[in-house]
Amino acid sequence: MFMQGAATAEDRIFAALADPSRRAIFEALAGGEAAVKELTARFAISQPAISQHLATLRQAGLVRGRREGRCVYYRVEPRGLKPLLDWIAHYRAFWTERVGRLERLLERMDR
Repeated sequence: MFMQGAATAEDRIFAALADPSRRAIFEALAGGEAAVKELTARFAISQPAISQHLATLRQAGLVRGRREGRCVYYRVEPRGLKPLLDWIAHYRAFWTERVGRLERLLERMDR
């Protein structure tokens, strides 16, 4: 059953990366740090929209910004993906065990 209340880290990450524009911005930042104005030039999105997308990615813990004069530079925060990697690892173990049991069952059925 779904519980209402504070979103988990996984929820924030999935919600942030669900938007194709945010995924594209995240992927661009995976290639290196970039200023907001550089990101605006790369994408057909307005500067305010880029800033909103970056705020969502920052709230999810996926990017970090630093101010230098009038410019704000963003980069990927690698530790931000840890909750997602942990979630995937949990289900990888779950499905590996289930697939192994299915393979053994099919082998027994073939005999």
